[in-house]
Amino acid sequence: MPLLARTVSTPLAIEVRRGAVADLGALLADRRISAGGDVALVVGPGQGERIADLCLPGLHRADLFTVAGGTLDAANNLGDKLRERSYDAVVGIGGGKTIDTAKYAASRYAIPMVSVATSLANDGIASPVASLDHEAGKGSYGVHIPIAIVVDLDFVENGPDRQTQAGIGDAISNINAVADWELAHRVRAEPIDGLAVTLARTGAEALVNHPGKITDDGFLTTLAEALILGGISMAVCGSSRPASGGCHEISHAIDHLHPGTGSHGEQVGLGALFCMFLRDDPEHFRQLASCLRRHGLPVHPAELGLTDEQFVDAVAYAPTTRPDRYTILEHLAMAPDEIRRRLADYADALRDHG
Repeated sequence: MPLLARTVSTPLAIEVRRGAVADLGALLADRRISAGGDVALVVGPGQGERIADLCLPGLHRADLFTVAGGTLDAANNLGDKLRERSYDAVVGIGGGKTIDTAKYAASRYAIPMVSVATSLANDGIASPVASLDHEAGKGSYGVHIPIAIVVDLDFVENGPDRQTQAGIGDAISNINAVADWELAHRVRAEPIDGLAVTLARTGAEALVNHPGKITDDGFLTTLAEALILGGISMAVCGSSRPASGGCHEISHAIDHLHPGTGSHGEQVGLGALFCMFLRDDPEHFRQLASCLRRHGLPVHPAELGLTDEQFVDAVAYAPTTRPDRYTILEHLAMAPDEIRRRLADYADALRDHG
C-alpha cells in the first residue's frame, strides 16, 4: 500500500458545474494559486487541448505540455521539464491517466497541482494516489492531493457514457470499502478514522439513492461530488482504506488472471455487490443492485465477460492481491467450493430482487 501524502487535506477550490472551464484562467490567477497565471498546463489526448485553448488567453506565463500513456516514464519526463523553470502550479487537464501523470510529476518537485477533469471515470481526480504503468505492470504512488478541482459538466457530457458508468461503479464501491474497514476495526482492532468514513460513505450513499440518469446535471454533480469526497477521505486518513476493500481485491485479481476484462469501475462495482451479499446486508445489497442495473453496469460475472468459474477463481485469488488488508473475503476465508456455492446463492438473490 502506498504511503499517501497528507500535506494538503482539503482543496482550496472545488468547481462542479457547466461553464466552469470558462473561469479557469481567473481561478488559476486569483492569488490563492498564482499571482499572474504562471502555471504549467498538462494535457493528454481528447478534450484537454481544447480546454487549454480556452484558458490560455487569461494566463500570462503559462506553458503547455502534452503527455500520453499514463506511464511512470511519462510522469518522470514531465517532471524533468518542470524543473526547467519555476511554476506556481501544475494543471492536469483530461482523463485519469493525464491527471495521474501530472499529480506524480508535481508531487515529485513539491509543486501544487490543480485537477481539471474531462471525465468522471474514477476517484483519481481528487485522490492522493497516482496509478501509473511501468515495465512490471501498474503501480500506485502516494502523491499530494490537488489544491483545486474543476469539473465542467459540458465536457463530461461529451465523453463516452462508459466512462461515466465506470465512475458510478468506483464511487458506490466505497460503501463496501467502508464496511470492510469497520469489520477490520471490530475483529482486529484496526484503527479507523471517523471523518474519512463519513466522507466516503456520504458521497457514495447520495449517489446510490439519486434517482437521476447520467444525462442529468443533478446526477452528474452528485457523481462528481462522490468521487471527490472519496479522494479527500483517503487524504484525511493517509490510506486508501475508505475507498478500497474486498471489491478492489476482486478487481485486482480479475486484472491479474483475466487482463482487459472490464474497466476498473465495472469490476469494483460487481465486486462490491458480491461482497455486500457475502456480508448478509440485504438492504445495501438491494440498493447497490438497483443502482448498478439502473445505470447499465454488470451485476453478473457473465455481463462482465467472465464465466462463473473464472469469477470463482478471481474471488479465491483476491486476498493475495492485498495481504495487508482485512476484508469480508479474508474474514470468511472461503475455499473455491464455498465460493461456488455462495455465487449460486448470489444469482438466486439477484433473481428474487428482479
